[in-house]
Amino acid sequence: MSGHSPEEIQAEVRTYLMVFGALAVLTVVTVAVSYLDLSSGPAITLALIIASIKGSLVAAYFMHLLDERKLIYSILLLTVAFFIVLMAVPAATIADTTGTVIHGAAPAAPAEH
Repeated sequence: MSGHSPEEIQAEVRTYLMVFGALAVLTVVTVAVSYLDLSSGPAITLALIIASIKGSLVAAYFMHLLDERKLIYSILLLTVAFFIVLMAVPAATIADTTGTVIHGAAPAAPAEH
């Protein structure tokens, strides 16, 4: 069969139930935070922090990434680095051109009062 003792299986089931409990608590925290009167910046930041924690729990335990080799982690870090670069380049381009007049564009219509 599988070669695992009943104690090992119980320990794994206990771990999965604890992760499930943590995910359920974090879901309640997410809903509770949505009722706070926060501006959009802090609300988005807090939501992303909670979602990152939940995603990390799912990836680490249910996708068994805790048991994987260092190569997978290095590939994951390389992917994150490329993602940051690919998000930073357009953001820098937009920030660089903000406020500049685009030549050849039609002028904006005057506002009516």
